[in-house]
Amino acid sequence: MAGFFVMGFADIVGTVVNQVKSECSLDEVAAGFLPSMIFVWFFLVSLPAGVLSGRIGRKNTVLVSLAVTVAAMFLPLAGGALRPWPYFAAFALIGIGNTILQAALPALMGNVVPPALLASRIALGQFVKAVCAALTPVFIYVAASAMGNWRLVFPIYGVVAAATAAWLMLSRIPDEWETSDGLAVPRTTFGSCFALLRNPLILALTVGIFFAVGLDVGFSVAIPEFLKTVYKVDVNMAGTGPTVYFVGKTLATAAGAALFARFSPAKCFPWSMGLCILAVVAFFICSGPVAFLCCVFVASVASANTFVMCMGIALDKLPEKANEITSLMVMAIAGGAVVPPVLGFAQKCAGSTGLVWVLLACLVYQAVLSVSMYENAMEEK
Repeated sequence: MAGFFVMGFADIVGTVVNQVKSECSLDEVAAGFLPSMIFVWFFLVSLPAGVLSGRIGRKNTVLVSLAVTVAAMFLPLAGGALRPWPYFAAFALIGIGNTILQAALPALMGNVVPPALLASRIALGQFVKAVCAALTPVFIYVAASAMGNWRLVFPIYGVVAAATAAWLMLSRIPDEWETSDGLAVPRTTFGSCFALLRNPLILALTVGIFFAVGLDVGFSVAIPEFLKTVYKVDVNMAGTGPTVYFVGKTLATAAGAALFARFSPAKCFPWSMGLCILAVVAFFICSGPVAFLCCVFVASVASANTFVMCMGIALDKLPEKANEITSLMVMAIAGGAVVPPVLGFAQKCAGSTGLVWVLLACLVYQAVLSVSMYENAMEEK
């Protein structure tokens, strides 16, 4: 669970974009590439991380990811202020460490958790990750107001990651080299993963993950920018705006486990996307920051479980391909690298309303996908 908390550190990028843009005098397009420094690695590193885990073991792979994260968290202070390169380098290392962590940590849990409880424990881990994301804007605001430097949040998180690595290193965890029947553990290959993309349903759901993560990062970037430019909220105060989004996401992920125990993800998917679209459209007519944040909360609750629904539907269709599906969908987290630069370009061309149109474009794909998955479920029934 501590590892899942560290996994939530990647969400720091959406919250600090405005601070970095102001501190380093970056324009919207350049600042839009900051989140890319984290999420592009999900495309490049996820499958190699799976291969690495098969070579050196899941525990050692998680320790590698934590070591990379610790190194990343001390770069912004080491490089000094007013220069963008320490932030780009730090976010790149955060992305590499987070990719390896997401590829190896859920698998490592399988070494210590009975199979019947594994799904619920991973769901609990996602809740812990969401708690970290919800607290990050608050930590940044406290560092800025009480400690005099918002960048101090980076070494604080570095110490947390180092403590987690030490804890894991001292923990006794059985290895995974052999199954209970004495046969070698099947290992995922590059070929078996890419071959699965020939399945139209898996391809559509993987693209759905791509847009779901891009939408998630897009919200965390767009919310403070909207508060600052439309409602003239102070920069540091606007940076706490994503807290509302992440609180809604945290509550929704906690409720999702109970909801999906009664209803299939395919049945919940269209309702979630419809509600999210209505909430985002309401951004255009909000009369003030309070009404805007209420709509943000509704959008957060509606979209929080999109990743879980896409993965759940895929695993239900092809449970024998669970390793390949998980690897592909971690790779699809690279969507977080594509959407923010598009947001920056849209803002430069159309102002704050351009941000909303990009979010709606992501939601349109999700809505079409959700209806398709619902119809498939009804036909099978």
